[in-house]
Amino acid sequence: MIGVMDSAEAHLLIVDDDRDIRQLVAEQLSDAGYAVSTAADGAEMRRVLASGGIDLIVLDLNLPREDGLTLCREVRARSATPIIMLTARGEPIDRILGLEMGADDYLPKPFEPRELLARIRSVLRRANALPANLEPLAAKRARFGAWTLDFERRQLEGPGGRVVMLSGAEFRMMRIFVEHANKVLNREQLLALADVKPGEALDRAVDLQVSRLRHKLGDDSRAPGLIKTVRNQGYVLASPVDFE
Repeated sequence: MIGVMDSAEAHLLIVDDDRDIRQLVAEQLSDAGYAVSTAADGAEMRRVLASGGIDLIVLDLNLPREDGLTLCREVRARSATPIIMLTARGEPIDRILGLEMGADDYLPKPFEPRELLARIRSVLRRANALPANLEPLAAKRARFGAWTLDFERRQLEGPGGRVVMLSGAEFRMMRIFVEHANKVLNREQLLALADVKPGEALDRAVDLQVSRLRHKLGDDSRAPGLIKTVRNQGYVLASPVDFE
């Protein structure tokens, strides 16, 4: 049983065809302070979502008739509701496919209830960190200056088509910057949205990621032309961005 922690007002939807798992997870998350609804398949999921008010979906990959990847893609095409995918499969390709379909996180079965709770809190924190007027844009790539960030290939392309490799964390932060170009983002927003790992010195972690991105962009750290520091506020990508 998960211990009750801070009051959680979010409404979660658990989609899993295994009744025992569905009920167990629902009970544990209810004990943690969340409102919880459940669904056994895609049809039930749609009925619950149609009523509105769902803040996050815990979605099993292996469902009858319509699998979790299909449902994840369907949800993502209509809304930005956060999704955590569950699966008994252990192949890395399943995790990659889930994330590429728009899942926000991934947890293999069997899992510790406390880990699921931690991931739910992390995903909700990232979602809530972004003001309503900064919602992510739907696009395949973004062009800014001489650079292209390819969302599908998860890579950065420089002048002449040169590919610059980005770590997962670097890609997430670069995507945040291009999706919210010319808007100042403070460290707290960047920290939550880029999902910097716990245990790092928080401000330092953001500054290091920005420094690495500037280096890969060839941006002079003493007088950056792309990712600029706004004193006492945060960072901003100071460039027009074209989405395709």
